[in-house]
Formats: sequence, structure tokens, C-alpha cells
Amino acid sequence: MEHESEKIQPTTATYSLMLLAWLRFNPDSETPVNLTIAHNPTKLLTSIIDRQISVSHIVSDRVFTSSEEASQVIKLLSRAAVDLNLSRVVSELGQIEAMATQSPDPLESVPEVTPVMRWKEAVDEDGTVIPSASQEEMPFNLSNLRKHLTQVQLARRVLSEDVAARQKLLEESVYDVAVARLKHEADLFDELGLNNKGLKRADLQRWMWDWHQKLQPRLDAEIQEIIVAEEKAGCSTGAEYCVIDSRGKGTNLGPFLQLVKPSKLSLITILEIMRLNGSGGVSDGMKTARALLTVGRAVENEYKAQMCKRNNIAIPSQSRPGEYGFFTGFGYRDLHARRVTAAKYTMDSEEWTTEWTQLLRVRVGSILVDCLMDVATVTRTAIDKRTQETISEDQPAFYHAYEYVRGQKLGVIRLNPVVADRIAKDGLRETLHPRHLPMLVKPKPWLNYDQGGYLYNKSSAMRFKDSQEQQSYLQHASELGNVELVYAGLDVLGSTPWKINRNVFDVVLTVWNSGERLCKLPPSVFDQPEPEKPDNLSMDIKAKSVYGQRLKAYMQAKANNHSDRCSVNYKIEIARAFLGDTMYLPHNLDFRGRAYPIPPHLNHIGDDLSRGLLMFGEAKPLGERGLRWLKIHLANLYGFDKANFDERVEYVMERLDEVYDSAEKPLEGRRWWTKADDPWQCLATCMELRAALESEDPEAYMSSLPVHQDGTCNGLQHYAALGGDNRGAQQVNLSVTERPSDVYTYVANMVQRQLDEDAANDHKYAKMLQGKVARKVVKQTVMTTVYGVTYIGARDQIERQLKDRKDIPEEECWNAAAYLAKKTLFCIGDLFSGAKAIQTWLNLCARLVAKSIPAERIPEALEAEKTKRRLPVSTNRIRKEQMTSVVWTTPLGLPIVQPYRKVKRKQIMTALQTVYISDPNAPAEVNANKQASAFPPNFIHSLDATHMMLTALECRTQGVTFASVHDSYWTHASSIDQMSEIIRDTFIALHSSDVLGKLYSEFKERYRTHKIPLASLRTGKMMKHLQQVGVSLAREQATGLGDTGLGSLVKVVDKEQIDTGSAKAGPAKRGRKKKSIMEEETVLAEDEDEEDEEEVIDPALQDKFVDLCDVLPPVPKKGDFNVETIKRSQYFFS
Repeated sequence: MEHESEKIQPTTATYSLMLLAWLRFNPDSETPVNLTIAHNPTKLLTSIIDRQISVSHIVSDRVFTSSEEASQVIKLLSRAAVDLNLSRVVSELGQIEAMATQSPDPLESVPEVTPVMRWKEAVDEDGTVIPSASQEEMPFNLSNLRKHLTQVQLARRVLSEDVAARQKLLEESVYDVAVARLKHEADLFDELGLNNKGLKRADLQRWMWDWHQKLQPRLDAEIQEIIVAEEKAGCSTGAEYCVIDSRGKGTNLGPFLQLVKPSKLSLITILEIMRLNGSGGVSDGMKTARALLTVGRAVENEYKAQMCKRNNIAIPSQSRPGEYGFFTGFGYRDLHARRVTAAKYTMDSEEWTTEWTQLLRVRVGSILVDCLMDVATVTRTAIDKRTQETISEDQPAFYHAYEYVRGQKLGVIRLNPVVADRIAKDGLRETLHPRHLPMLVKPKPWLNYDQGGYLYNKSSAMRFKDSQEQQSYLQHASELGNVELVYAGLDVLGSTPWKINRNVFDVVLTVWNSGERLCKLPPSVFDQPEPEKPDNLSMDIKAKSVYGQRLKAYMQAKANNHSDRCSVNYKIEIARAFLGDTMYLPHNLDFRGRAYPIPPHLNHIGDDLSRGLLMFGEAKPLGERGLRWLKIHLANLYGFDKANFDERVEYVMERLDEVYDSAEKPLEGRRWWTKADDPWQCLATCMELRAALESEDPEAYMSSLPVHQDGTCNGLQHYAALGGDNRGAQQVNLSVTERPSDVYTYVANMVQRQLDEDAANDHKYAKMLQGKVARKVVKQTVMTTVYGVTYIGARDQIERQLKDRKDIPEEECWNAAAYLAKKTLFCIGDLFSGAKAIQTWLNLCARLVAKSIPAERIPEALEAEKTKRRLPVSTNRIRKEQMTSVVWTTPLGLPIVQPYRKVKRKQIMTALQTVYISDPNAPAEVNANKQASAFPPNFIHSLDATHMMLTALECRTQGVTFASVHDSYWTHASSIDQMSEIIRDTFIALHSSDVLGKLYSEFKERYRTHKIPLASLRTGKMMKHLQQVGVSLAREQATGLGDTGLGSLVKVVDKEQIDTGSAKAGPAKRGRKKKSIMEEETVLAEDEDEEDEEEVIDPALQDKFVDLCDVLPPVPKKGDFNVETIKRSQYFFS
């Protein structure tokens, strides 16, 4: 019947019988029957769909004599639907299961989440707005998310135990979801009546569906034309549809445009263009180059996701430490061998994963966007003021134009005003749908730099930021087997199970649905009063200025409230969808090696609300020590974290009545928990502590709550250990103390004393700030001082804190912050002198590296300079050869490449217009200032990332659950003592290995052939800084260059000549304000950016170079602090 060899066609009963036969007699059943032709559920479902037979009729047929058999057939069809990517069928089967079964639904008693709403205007037949009929509507992107999560929830009904199948449904394409939604809404409009003008009004969803209907055939025809043209013309430089790369190799566009069906290409183009509106500082539009790149990249990603699903790529199991552990030679080789084997196993099915070039993405994007702009129209209606007639006109929905930005001509794609207006009302400004949700199964182990994490969606182990250099270094290190521990660490972090804290979620949902403001949950209606307009506004300039500032702040706060509410709405919707499920958060790295969860909306690195909603997926008995740590954790969250541990336990026990009241009546009681520093985490801990104390045996209570151990100003801890700085070690709890040190409070008190002195002299801002300089106000500035924060950066940090206090007038915050920033930096002074010495050394090393040139490039550069220029000589050609990034390797073998370069733009001719794109693969001069100023913080971040990874791996070896937020490490309360010991051991192991000495040796080896032009050393304050750290340039340091073939090049000039000759470098710059002592002390990186100007220099120095290794400053002398002391410091992490 199926092959139509018979004269009858299969019916509903036929397919029901076939499914029942498979259920009873399939090869894995108790009574298997071997058939030469067996139709499995996947084949049967395909035929059912092709014949447009309802699956609900199939499973309700009277062929099934028991509800158990019907339920099993529903599960068979559901798995087949997942394999075929038929989410609609899974949802339909889930609804059938929900109606037919009495099994409990985890979401049955959970109220719906009240969504963020926007005002929707109603119009009559003439297009006139009817205020009485207008109503609120859900924003487009949030509605899309909810519909996708609803499908996930229905899938849980029929696939409650098959989490792998549900994970595949979770990763379904955003474009499949979007096209189904748009078609459904368009069909609904047709059913309601197309002749009704009120329904045919300017509606975003209706427009998008119409564009989609027009764009599909247009793309189909366009692609066919391109293929025919390419077959005739071939691929050469002059061919219209040929992409020529930097090596002169040509690539046809046709094959790439055929990778994804035209129907999906259409949706990709429409959704990505609509999402980009308002980006890049372009109002009611977007930059053309960004639009084309984004659409091209979206096509690339969609194709790769399709291939993953189509090939059903096998997912190797999670890597486990072998019998030798992670940190032995045998264990490491075992880890490497297993990863290489797994990578080879999947490689054949992933040859299609080669990265597309930027040029290819632009050309593909240009064809798609050009077709969209050609077919997308909107109807605009207006009233003729003279005749009062209604005039309608079809206009393009998009058009391209030019803008001038900072004096440069910029191509932009603009939206028709009516489209821009509808987007503003519908809220289409954020991501349409979060493709990356938490996972229901353990993430795919990292097998290579681009293989791991999600099962079907492509992810990278590092967030490259379009830096080919970073990717190349990581790929090479991966091939050599140097990053096995990094991949293993990411696997450990991703395999930590999580679940939603139902008790906290219920409270959050109640508060959210009430619309009130509570504990950083934004209210549904902005509750701050609008500033009053002064009577003398038109006459008093100062009053007008103050009112303008306050009104601007009010409008910004109102907009932020809506944005914050949308963000929280996402978190709550996702948390509700995952209630009752165990979930996992795949991780990857930033370029410094710091690990982050890939799911962006709900994770433990998020805000207090996100952390309060999450708990570990596994429970462990508290034990005596665990119960104590749970109390200490509660005191820490409330803000009582500077006392010793016994005092923190006593603090909680004295307030046990408040803890019980918070846990039992969180909203009806006294709300003690709402006054905590981290209220939602505090509420979760109150509930956990109360449940433990009320249980029969508190020490046997099974606890899932994460308990934290936080470092004390972790950057300073690493600096103190690197430099052996006794004084610094005492400030950040590396030394043994009876009470925890708090450097932030120490600085805040110093600043307050300075304010008191100025207030006695009637200083305006000193008086205004008296009593308001809390620890929180100066914390970020103190923390980032050793990272090279500038005066301007400190001012901005403090301004944000002052605005959050709400007790300083808006118009005075900036001036008050400027005053307070100077005081704070002055009080810090030489507080961190040990750290400053290392920071200066790192900064200077990076600046020298960035100025260097490989020796083999110098002859060509000099020859080009001689042929192109006459005296006076410019350094421009030499500067173009300064392309050396600062690169170093972490103790775990991860290569770190700083990506800071001067952007080079390339002109591309497209079907739309000429666009300029920056090609990350093109060689470009480094930004020496950025390389230098960013190196100290990036290096320290790479060390704390290494410490975290070492701790994660050792915790896995010892069976301790582990999660981290950079320098905050989490585990079960009962495991805190064990994790604390691991934290100290790994920190000691890291800093016992002469980190700076190894970095210095690596620099000398990596850059052993690099030279620095003497002209570069003569700029700014370079010579001064070199002399300060003990580097001098004298002839006796030089070694011969005769063997290098560089002819008459002189390596150095006499030190005296350099000291006395600096005045010859050129006239002083006019208009540059002399820096204050405060600003000079702040950071070395604020030297003049001499390299951005064409300098005319002494011709005698134009062809003179010095070896980089000869001028690298020596490592700062280390103090006598013994890092082993940390073992006895109970407040190191606490």
C-alpha cells in the first residue's frame, strides 16, 4: 500500500496497526520477529506526515486496546519526531499525553509568568486610533521565547526520561520556530477577514510574513541565475559572482547560497535585519557592513547547525580523571590520547566546518539583503490636507543611504519610518530568541577548539572576537596536545548539575506578578516621580540646565526600568520551563582564559536573582562543619563578612527568629532578608538553614545550596604572591591574622578623614560627601588600581556609585565624583607599591614588544622606505612593520594573544553599495598603547583563571562538586573545608613556580630575533622608564650584526647621545596640558600616543635598531613573603 502497488491506500487504522506491530515485535522487544521489510516509527511518521494524517487520530484509534500501549506509541512517535526535527508533532503528542494521562505535571500548580507588556493602539476602518479599544500586548521577542519554551514543556510530557531527545528539541533552529509563528499569525489574519482595514493596519508580524512570501521565490530565482552565470563565466577576477581572496584564489557564490533552503534564507535575512535595527549608533537603521556580515554569518551558522543534526554526530562521553589523576605525566598523556581519539572519531563528519572568510560572508549577505530590499514594501496611508482624501502608496520597507560619522562617510541601511515606528512599539530590539539555553544532558566534551559544548549548535572553546591570530595559536596548541588540562577544566565546569530552587522561584514569581519593586526586581510601572519643571525655566539658565540633567536622568532610568524588566522576564520564563529538571551549563573561555557559561540569560555568573534561583542538582548531607559553614555563608550574604568566623556564626544565631520569619513568611513577615547585600541568595540560605534546623537530624540534612569561598581583592593577592610582598600579603589575607583584613574599608576611612579636613575649610563637595563614602563607593576603584585604572576611569566608577545612592543631586554627581576620585587615588598612594612595581614592569615589557619588528622584515622595510621617501625621513614605513602582539602561555599551556590592533578597513563592492569592513585576517599594526595598558590586568586575569582551572580539576579528582564565578568558588556546605584546602594548595603550587621568571624567559625565547627601532625608543617617556628600571643603552651592550646581512645597521647609539639628543626629536606639541602628579602616578599607559602622528626624526637614527632582548627590563626583585604561609591563613578565601 505504501508504494501504491496495491489499489488501496493506507488509512489511520493501517498506520496504527503498523505501529502496534512494531511495538510488540520489533528486534528489541520480548517477542522479536525478523522481517525483510520493516517500517520503523521514523519511516511510518514520515509517511503519516506526507499523507497529512493527524497523529492524534493515530494514537486514539481503537486498534490500541490498552492505555499503556497507546502511551508507548506516543513515546515512539515523539522520539521519531525529534529525529525528524518536527517540533510541532512533539507538541501535539505532548498535549495528547497531558489529556490522557494522570501523571503529575511539574508545572501544574505553577502560575504563568506575567509578561512585560507594551501599549498597542487599536484603529478603526479609516486607520484612526481608538483610545478606548487600545490595549497592551507582549513584545515580539518575549512572545517568541515563550512559544519555544512551551514546546519544550510539552515535550517533557512524552519524553520525560529521554533527555537527549529533549535536548535536540531545545537546540532547534530559531528560524524554524519563527517561520511557524509567522505563518500561524498570517493564517489567523486570513481567517478573521482580510477586508477589515483595522486588521490590515501597520502590523510588524503581518509585514514580515508578506516579505517572507515574496522573498522565497525571489531568492530561488536569484540563486538559479547566479549558478547559470557562474557556469558560463567561471571564476576569475572579473566575474560578477566570484569572491577573490587575498591569495588571488577565486570562489563561486552559488554553492554557498545553495547550502540552506531559500525558505530559511528568507527568514534568516528578515529576522537578522530586523534585530540589527538601531545598532552601531545608527537610529532607525544599521551600518551596511555590519548588516551584510551578520546575515552572512547567520547563514554559515545555520548550515553548520543543520549538518550537526543531519549527521547525528556521535557525542563521546565526558572525560574522567584516570587512575593517575590530571596532574601527572601518565594522566596527562592518557587525557590527550582519549581526546585525540574522540576528535578523530567525529572529524570525518565535520569536514564542512571550515570557517568562511569575512569577504565571503559579506558577498553572501549582500545578495540576500539586496533581494529583501527589492521585494519588501509597506503601504503608507495619509490624508490629503487639501481634499481630505485618503491617499495610499506602496513604499520600500528599507533603503540605503549615507551618514557622516566623525568626518567619514558611512553606508547605512535605513528603515521606512512606519516600520521603525512599529518596531519601537513592538519592542524588537533584543535577540529574537535565545538560541543557547541550559542543557538537559551533560555538554559534549571539548575535543578541539571548535568541537564541544552544545550537541548540535557550533561553539568555540574561546571567544575569539574575530581574531584569527587567537584562533591560530589555540588551534596549534591543541594539535600539539598542550591544552588538555584546559579542555578538561571546561568539561568539569560544564558537567556540574543544576536545578531551579522551587521555593525561591515561587516567591520571585509572586513578586513579579504583583508588579511591585522589591530587591532589584523592577516594578511593572516605573515608580519614580518625574522632575518638576521650575517656574523660572525660561529665564534662569542654571535652573534650565539642572532641570535638563534631571529630566534626562529620569528618562534614562525609565528606559532602564523597561530594559531590566525584560531581562528579568527572560530569566523567570526560562527558570519556569526548567522546573523539576536537572540542567547543565556548557562553558567556554574569553581570550584571557577566564571561563564563562555559554547560556547568557540564566546562569550562576549572573546577578543576585539568577544565583538565588539556582542550586546544585545533587544534594549532600551537611555534617557538623557544613551546618557551621551554612551559617557563615548567610552572614556573608547579609553583609556581615568582615568579622571572624565565630562572630559570623553568633551573628546568625542571634537573628534566628528573623531567619525563620524570612523563610516561613518571606512576603507577609518582617522581610529581614530584603535588607541583605544579596537578598535573593540570602532568602535561599534562610530557607535552607531553617529546613536543616527543623529536620530530625540537622547534620544529616541533604543540602543542595551552593556555598561560596571568595578571594580578597584577588588581583592584589596574585600581585602580592608574585612579588613576595609582605605588606601587600597582610592587606589581602595571605598572611595569618586573627581577623580578616579589609583594604576597601581601610581606604574609605582614609578618604573620610581627608573629607573632614576639607569640610572644615568649607569645601562644597567635601561637605556634600561627608558620611557618604562607604566601603562600596571606593571598592571598585581600589580593586582596579593595580589593573591600571586611570583618573578618568576612577571618576566614572565613583560617579556610578554616587548615583546609586540617590542622596546626591543628579547634576552634582559628576563634579563630586571628580573630587572624590582624586582623594581616593591620593589615599591609595603607595599602599600597593609592591604591586605597582610589577605592574610597571609588565607594562614596559608589553610596550617594548609592541614596538619590535622581526629581524627578517627589516631589510625589506628599509629598502621600501629608501625608494619611496626623501629626507626628512618619516618613521611611517617602519611603524607599519610593528605588528608584534604580546603573547604568553599560562601555566596550563593556554596561549594568550592580545588582540589590540589598529583597525584596517577594506573596501568591498556589493550589490547594495560600497562598504568598508575590517578584515581580522589582514596584517595590521598593533596598538602599542592598548597592548601596554591592557597587559597587566590581562596577565593577572590569566593567572586567576589558571588558579580556578587547577582547583576545578583537583575538585573533580577528589569528588567535590565545583562551580566558580572567577575568584568566587562554590561547592556544597559539607565540602567547604576540603575545597578550601584545595584552593590553598593550587594557589601555592601556581606561585611556587617562578611565574614572572618563566614569563621573562618565554619573552626572550619568543622574541629573540626581534629588533626595536631606536626612533621608537626616543618617543614619549620610553627612555625615562627604561632608565628607571635599570636598562641603559651603551655600546658595550651591543653584539655584532655583521652575520645578519643587515649591512651598516648600528644596533645602538651611545647612552650620552640619547640623554642629550632627545630635544632633536622634533618640536614640542602645542596645546597639550601638563599632567598633574595624580595622573602621572596613576598608570604608565597614559604616555603620549606619539605613534599616531607622522614624526620627523633625525636621519641618523632612521636605520638604527636594538635587540629587544637587550632592553627587556629585569624582573623586579622579589620580597621575602613565603607563599606557604597561605596554608595557615583562614581568611585567604572565605
